[in-house]
Parts: sequence; structure tokens; C-alpha cells
Amino acid sequence: METALDEIRSELKALGEDDDIVSIDTEDLHAHGYSEWSTVNPDGLPVAVVYPRSTEQVSVIARICHKYRIPLIGYSGGSSLEGHFSAPYGGISVDFAYMGKILQFNKEDMDIVVQPSIGWQDLNEQLKQWNSGLFFPVDPGPSAKIGGMIGTNCSGTNAVKYGTMKDWVINLTVVLADGTIIKTRRRPRKSSAGYNLNGMFVGSEGTLGLVTEATLKLAIVPEETSVAVVSFPTIRDAASAAAGVMQAGIPVACMEVMDDVQMKVVNLGGATAPKVWKEAPTLFFKFAGTKASVQDNINRVAAITKANLGSNFEFARSESEQKLLWSARKESLWSMLALRKGSEQVWSTDVAVPFSRLADLIEISKKEMDEMGLFASILGHIGDGNFHESIMYDRTNPAEVEKVEMCVKNMVNRALDMEGTCTGEHSIGWGKKASLLREVGPDTVGVMMQIKKALDPLWILNPGKIFDVPS
Repeated sequence: METALDEIRSELKALGEDDDIVSIDTEDLHAHGYSEWSTVNPDGLPVAVVYPRSTEQVSVIARICHKYRIPLIGYSGGSSLEGHFSAPYGGISVDFAYMGKILQFNKEDMDIVVQPSIGWQDLNEQLKQWNSGLFFPVDPGPSAKIGGMIGTNCSGTNAVKYGTMKDWVINLTVVLADGTIIKTRRRPRKSSAGYNLNGMFVGSEGTLGLVTEATLKLAIVPEETSVAVVSFPTIRDAASAAAGVMQAGIPVACMEVMDDVQMKVVNLGGATAPKVWKEAPTLFFKFAGTKASVQDNINRVAAITKANLGSNFEFARSESEQKLLWSARKESLWSMLALRKGSEQVWSTDVAVPFSRLADLIEISKKEMDEMGLFASILGHIGDGNFHESIMYDRTNPAEVEKVEMCVKNMVNRALDMEGTCTGEHSIGWGKKASLLREVGPDTVGVMMQIKKALDPLWILNPGKIFDVPS
């Protein structure tokens, strides 16, 4: 390891890098190997953190680590939830903090080239400052960066209208395990030239290569946007209404659900003060398009929610109110985290099922959490069958930890029994490897491992994530 770090410093200095980009600071290592966000934190920390400034520097780092068989773990926003950037085998954490630039903006082509550590919110703020009339629509947690979003194929509240991360990637620049630099495609929005390598690297969690640049599609900012909330007597009523909206083919921009516990959490956390919410299961809607289409969609959705015992719509009357109403959903996890005391922790995980099973799964899962006496909430992107459980627990209490683990395992298994998936957007990481095996079977996981072995025969890229390292 010491020899490898010396070689990295020496080669980068020869290339003109004046700064020492290697850190072995104890706090730095802990921050890059342990996460309070994650449901799991395997033992082990990286031995060093490197802060590259360019694709070429990443290539040097990878080539030297490949030479000495040293694990490499990519790091950008650090907000993932399944132990993705943990370092169970030690190695080097590659932090892209100094690679957060916009490299090229092609307004007429509606695309943009960025480095991995730019945040999606920062990207949209810059597009707004340029008066471009364009935005990047994938919107996970506020602190997420493009690199991690690509790695997990994340989505967010806009997924029901705009899809997930894979739908917005035109091409990628990737550094492979041995330092080779490749570009997956050129810049047209469509191409049938060879294998779809974008589809392979998006969602691969840094196990196949390190993304150093991405060309992303952009969308037109809608002419009109309206935000509204509606509450329901039960979570099943809310889920049934959401399924009804989707089955009617109404093109809502966003449709989110939060149960009564989560609404109470938002009130207690004060993230949207002075607004006080009705503590009942609630659907959050965003309508976007032309003025005429927005009004038509509102009328059609209102009829469906009313048929499912929904209250009257509460509409935002200004842009600031829109942000306030929508922030209740976007700040949900932060509101839960703000209530922690002492050794308490929040376990947040997700599943997704077909629309027809959504109400059943949400109702059963909530009933089980309540019967276990857990302080837990249900929320999520109900418009695409994806929802989350957030559970508060005392990590020093073995009995409580066991209950939470059982609750989460039961929810995942029920989703799989309903032909769903163990994760709609958080991805596998360290925490859901067994669930992936149950979901797709050993033969499919075997194909994934063959791809991994072909691109990373030494198994040095983010080892132990998605599936175990072969013995």
C-alpha cells in the first residue's frame, strides 16, 4: 500500500500536479468508510483517500492499484443507503470532490457534459442562472451527486413522468480497473452501435468502472406547474387512489405518499415550519405542462381521489408555497433523522411492486410495523410502485435491532412474492445481496459475476458490493 501511494504521488507530480492528493487522516478515513445514512456498515475502513482532479489522474490511480491488487471504492455525495462506499477489504477511496465541473453545455442539443461530483441541484441552479429554459429532471435526495446517481440508477419524485437515471444518460467516460479509459457512446440521443454499455455501467455501483464524465439529456422547463396535497382516512385509501391515477393514464409530474406517522414526523421536525400538517396518510401531487393540460389533469385526479375518500385538494398559491408544500416530502428523511436521541438510528429501505399489489403491500407492511411497536413510517414514489420504510430504532438494543431487521426482511420478501423487486432505487450495495439472489436467481447473478470478472478480473473495484467476492 505504501509503495502504491508513493507511486501515485510520484506519477502525478511528474504530470504536473503540485498538490498531494492523498489523505491518510483518521477522520477522513472514517468519513469514507462509515455512513450514518446506511442501513449496514461492514467492518473496515479505507487505508487512504485520494482526491483526483481529472480523468487522467483517475487512470493513473487505477493502473497503480491494479498493479498492486489494491481495492478501489468510488465516492461522491456519500448519501447512499446500503453501504455502497464502505471498505470491508480496505483499499483506497477515490473521492471526486474536485471533479464537480460542468465541462460543456449544448443548449441547442439539450444536453450537458459534467463531472461526477456535481450535485443535481447545483446543476439545475446553474441552468436556471443561464436562463436556459432547461433542467435535469432526476431528483433523489438533495445531497446526491451525479456520479452516485449513475452508480445506483437512482430516481426520485419525478420518476413517474421522467423515468430514472438510465433514461437521461447519453454517454459516459469510464476508467476501468486497469486504468484503461473508455467512452461508451458518442453524443446523439439514439444509437444502435454495438452493446449498450450505458445500460451496463448505470446501476453497477462502481463495481465495473469509475465514471469520470457524463453527457446527460436535459428537459424543457414546463410552462405551468401546480402542487397540491390531499389526505385520506387510511394508507390503503391513498394507495388505491394512486393506483387509480396511474391506471387512468393521467400524466402527473410527481405523485408521492407519506403516512400519518411521517406527517407527524415532519411537524415535529419543523422542516416546513410554520406550516402544520394534518397527521393523516397524504398524497403529494405535482402537475406540469401547459395551463390547459394542468387544469385538466387536476380535475381528473380530483375525481379519483374523491372516489377513494380523499379530502379536498390543498393547492400552493405561489412559487414559495409550492416549495414549502413539496419540501415536506423532500425533507422527510431529514425530519426523521432530526428526531434521533442518543444511540438511535434510522433504517431506511425501499421496494417496488406492480401497481395492482401496491395497496396490499403497503397496508400489510404498515400493520406489521405498528404491531411490533416500532416508530416507523411509510413514504415513497407511489406513482411507480416504489415505497420506503423509515424505522427509528436503538442500535445498542439487540432485541430492537432484531425486530427492525425482521420487519425489513418481511417487507422485502413480501414484495418479491408479489413479483416485485427488493429495491426500486437504492440499489443493492452491501445490504441486499441475499435479496438480489432470491429475486433473480443464481444463474442471473452468475451472469453478472461473469461480466464483473471480464472487466475486473482481480476484483478490486468496490469489492463485496452487489454480490460476494468469490473465495
